[in-house]
Amino acid sequence: MEKVKALSAEGLRRFIRDVPDFPKPGILFRDITPLLADPHAFRETIDLICARYEGRGITKVVAIESRGFVFACPVALRLGAGFIPLRKPGKLPYKTIRESYALEYGEATIEIHQDAISPGDRLLVLDDLLATGGTAAAAVSLVKKLGGEVVELCFVIELAALKGRAKLPGTPIFSLLTFD
Repeated sequence: MEKVKALSAEGLRRFIRDVPDFPKPGILFRDITPLLADPHAFRETIDLICARYEGRGITKVVAIESRGFVFACPVALRLGAGFIPLRKPGKLPYKTIRESYALEYGEATIEIHQDAISPGDRLLVLDDLLATGGTAAAAVSLVKKLGGEVVELCFVIELAALKGRAKLPGTPIFSLLTFD
């Protein structure tokens, strides 16, 4: 099999599709499905994320429903870490704690199993997109309530113009791709 040239994070940009007026008029949606559909681009995305976190003592990878799961599962396996899903209310089968947060157009809530994190766990929180920062801030809050340490928040895409970082003071953040 012929070796394919590695892509840089910026090389992955061409696999992000712009969809105007989705999910409502005036929104420019950054669609990751072309990246997921290309096995080379998807593998490079996972490789770039894993290269950043290898050797950093990550014990668990926390992912936000649902697109975060797609990236977090292979990252967790590669890092030898556990995987923890954060889900919408009523989707997890065991006892949970929850955190609500504001959206541009309302409010949402995420939950985590109350026994998913142990004090001293070193966690990577991973999602596909950082926009306004509300979901990520709720994830950090849940991790801290359970005694975990957030090593870093990692996003495949960051929409810088929405200033999501402002809701996450003091938490290290890494984004593979940034769009203005």
